[in-house]
Amino acid sequence: MPETPSRFAWPLRRRMPPGPDGSAEDIAVQDVAEREAADRQLPPPEPEPLVDPPPRFNLAMFRLAALGLALVLAVALAMVRVFVGGPPSVAELRAESGVDSWTVLPIGVKDDQPGVALRDKNGVWSGFDIDIAYMIAEDLGFRRDDVRFYGMESEDRLRMQAVDLSGKRVPVKMVVASFSITAEREAAPGVTFSQPYLFTEQSVLTLTKAKHRPVSTVRDLWGDRVCSLSTATSVKTFDPAKIDVISRNRMRECIADLRNGDVDAVSTDAAILAGFKAQSPGEFDHWDLGVEKTEAYGVNVGDNLALKKLVDLTLYRSYADPADDRWEAAYQRNLQSESAANKTTPIAVAQQPRVTRPPIRELPWEDVFG
Repeated sequence: MPETPSRFAWPLRRRMPPGPDGSAEDIAVQDVAEREAADRQLPPPEPEPLVDPPPRFNLAMFRLAALGLALVLAVALAMVRVFVGGPPSVAELRAESGVDSWTVLPIGVKDDQPGVALRDKNGVWSGFDIDIAYMIAEDLGFRRDDVRFYGMESEDRLRMQAVDLSGKRVPVKMVVASFSITAEREAAPGVTFSQPYLFTEQSVLTLTKAKHRPVSTVRDLWGDRVCSLSTATSVKTFDPAKIDVISRNRMRECIADLRNGDVDAVSTDAAILAGFKAQSPGEFDHWDLGVEKTEAYGVNVGDNLALKKLVDLTLYRSYADPADDRWEAAYQRNLQSESAANKTTPIAVAQQPRVTRPPIRELPWEDVFG
């Protein structure tokens, strides 16, 4: 019986030896087949490793780095300006002025001008200049109990010298005494004015019972004896050939002369004369002299330039900050309250003079200018 081949058996191809029974072509075909079979049994070759492409230039990252460097340089420059260059800071001005070493603040003021600066019989100070002085003292860090007011005569305002109650000469740190800013005074040695804190003008006071003719110009005073403060700007308004000018050091002396009939009129700033009219409305007549020149009151700090900047800082705050109404309150309490008694005669400008921002360096954590 013939043998049945297994269904799992592959036909066997026998290699034929060369010779007459196997040709060279058959041998070559058999060798190729064997090599292919061997190749199928070998493992596949390892894959070639992946190589990252060379990095590309990132313009966005370059710009970001450049911006960061610029910001660092800007911050560094700003810090240099804050801590090294530029105008002085408040702390530097306080150190330079000596404010931090003062235990009290002596201020020279007038003491006989109702509405401006007056010391009454009980020793109580009142008036617009007094309130302005308190405002400055407050910003300098002084309590009201630390402020010392000393009365002074007009000629002593340049010398920064006042007089205490015993008659002793007292040097003061600043003068707030209805002191008008003029080029001549600014040129004097030892005088440094703050920026203006009040605008007023010249006027005239006469005695009602004397029935002086109405006054509207300087010409209406020709032939009269007129009293004014020594060194006052109002003196230069009058021609000595036509008006006999009597000079006094204190306003109360001029008022006494007027009451005694020794002079026909008193002339000085309207803000000063308005107070006497308001005190005794039936005794005096207050006239607008019609002089165009405006009197600008300033604070004299002597040679202390650092103190001037600190005073200007207070005036700037009160002018620029709508929430700071200290100047307005002082005006309403002392000058506006006199307007009814003075009727149509102007007293002063009911608005704080414009104050420019003083050159003071503000540190990032400060609110210097309010």
